[in-house]
Amino acid sequence: MDIKIIVAAHKKYWMPSDPVYMPVHVGAEGKESIGYVPDDTGDNISAKNANYCELTGLYWAWKNLDADYIGLAHYRRHFSDGRLFGGKKERVITGKQLEQKLRENDVLLPKPRNYWIETNYSQYAHAHHAVDLDTAREIISEKYPDYLSAWDSSMKSTRGHRFNMFIMKRDKLDKYCEWLFDILFELEKRLNISSYSKNDARVFGFVSERLLDIWIMTNHVGYTDMPYIFMEKQNWFVKGGNFIKRKLKRGKASN
Repeated sequence: MDIKIIVAAHKKYWMPSDPVYMPVHVGAEGKESIGYVPDDTGDNISAKNANYCELTGLYWAWKNLDADYIGLAHYRRHFSDGRLFGGKKERVITGKQLEQKLRENDVLLPKPRNYWIETNYSQYAHAHHAVDLDTAREIISEKYPDYLSAWDSSMKSTRGHRFNMFIMKRDKLDKYCEWLFDILFELEKRLNISSYSKNDARVFGFVSERLLDIWIMTNHVGYTDMPYIFMEKQNWFVKGGNFIKRKLKRGKASN
């Protein structure tokens, strides 16, 4: 079983030594090498990294990698073997462990996030710009109307898979990426992001996080939810405070 998981990175960082992992320098075009495989070779969209985030790495892998299974992880966020104790580096899942999981399902996803008091739509609207999702829905209704029911259902849900992390069998990856980038390239044409903050300008990466579940649901794709691990400490008090600030800020702006 040939598995390749690209690890999106924009700077040097610890990387798993298992051969299934391939560190990829995303947004490499015009940048000094950091020693990882650059995403600006072959067919690529490296120049779009400021707006597409890790998706420039995904696009590169889709167009240029040859493997039975292709996945995407982040330099600070990896799928884990599920253990709760031990060092974080030791808990990053291995290729041998992945082979067992992929015998059960062709698709592995990170455990979904639950916003509890927010829907997928309202959470995005409070954190970014609602027009991003509204325009994406318009495009889906025009180009892929069969996906509209799943879109509306997902937007009303409080749960969703995030981070653009996954591992997929090659045939499914091809179909997903063809659909995904067709929508995102059209969204790029229609949105005016000239006034967006640097963070909000990462819009196509953010929207794609919401599109994954739509594709999974509509195509009835079986998958396994996997635990994941963040390689650094997270201050949940700060994260919670920032969430409340964004909610209040967006609320005032809409009044």
